Amino acid sequence: MKQLLLAGVALSVATAASAADLPARPYAKAPPAAVVAAYNWSGFYLGAMGGYGWETGAGSGGFGGGTVGYNWQLPGSQFVFGVEVDAAGASIKDSFTEDVGGGLLVAQETKINSFGSVTGRAGFAIDAALLYAKGGYAWANRKWSISDGVVTFSDSQTHSGYTIGGGLEYMFAPNWSAKGEYMFTSLGSEAYNFGGPPLVDSGTIDFHTIKVGVNYHFR
Repeated sequence: MKQLLLAGVALSVATAASAADLPARPYAKAPPAAVVAAYNWSGFYLGAMGGYGWETGAGSGGFGGGTVGYNWQLPGSQFVFGVEVDAAGASIKDSFTEDVGGGLLVAQETKINSFGSVTGRAGFAIDAALLYAKGGYAWANRKWSISDGVVTFSDSQTHSGYTIGGGLEYMFAPNWSAKGEYMFTSLGSEAYNFGGPPLVDSGTIDFHTIKVGVNYHFR
């Protein structure tokens, strides 16, 4: 028994010595993990928006409406391109009274009842945030009323022009984003009819909007 025990100890020592003589195993560095973008903005989206608008040198007021659009973002790219259509009901108005002589006071009111746009959009995505610029076609329906206290004349016209601006959108959930946006809109003049000739030219209409909104993205 004693001889067996001594033989086992000798075998263990010999095995350990042989292992110590083996060359060291080379260290292999693990391959780097592939970088995958956490967010992709591609696809259709629908949204609701609202805010505040004001005409240059004239009235102001609120608005609210909806948005539909589509984004393209190539895999591995941070650039996002898209198209967007929006429309809103509005109450951006201005009113004033002027003395036209002979003690006659005439009250006037202008009001943008609705407006919308069809725009292209280009942005730069930083994970869940998207900085973007947009611009394109714009329209607005505007009502103009004139009253001398006895008779009131009014006419509505739809103006066309362009809009340009930009904003920031943030993906706060897998299918939901929130945005803040500023837009400048310039519309061409239209002739208004207040009960017959002569027609009154409105001149160019410029207005600004600041809007906030939330979008649902279809994946």
